[in-house]
Amino acid sequence: MFGGISIWQLLIVLAILILIFGTKKLKNLGSDLGGAVKGFKEAVDKDSDEEKEKDAQHKVIDADTKKDDKSA
Repeated sequence: MFGGISIWQLLIVLAILILIFGTKKLKNLGSDLGGAVKGFKEAVDKDSDEEKEKDAQHKVIDADTKKDDKSA
């Protein structure tokens, strides 16, 4: 492949990482990274839910304001 990473290059990098850190440390690193990604996704979902809630509240307030303007 031109400019890409082949499977052999990935295997060599993985072998070097195993030699340097050992399998136990790599396993812990993988689970920590997975937990961090999961936490990030939950935070993003929570923020988007809060934003949707705020938008819904603004729509209700805008609708109430328009009603009051029409009745006046």
